[in-house]
Amino acid sequence: MSPRTCCGVSDDYAILKNMQEKQYYVYILTNKNHNVFYTGVTSDLEKRMYGHANGLVEGFTKQYNVKQLMYYELHNDIEEAILREKKIKRWKKDWKWNIIDEINPRRINLHQDGGILSVCD
Repeated sequence: MSPRTCCGVSDDYAILKNMQEKQYYVYILTNKNHNVFYTGVTSDLEKRMYGHANGLVEGFTKQYNVKQLMYYELHNDIEEAILREKKIKRWKKDWKWNIIDEINPRRINLHQDGGILSVCD
């Protein structure tokens, strides 16, 4: 039995290609007073931020009203992203502010108008 194809490409190849191109985001959120941090990992930052911003994500961020995206970084490997997330979670607040200030010195919310602002500007 031959593999199914889509547009002349086998499903297995399409799945593998999609996995190779997948990116993972490690991100840091804070509340309006900037005194609570949340560090997370996701493969869809816009979708996750929509959830946080609209109180759809149950737990810590909803309880403490943590909605402002201060920092994010990209990874191609989920295991690498999870390790980085765990490392950042152990950091002191000052250390978190240091990496935030490297890419976001004005400390603005990078999630605005339903989109994610570039940190490359």
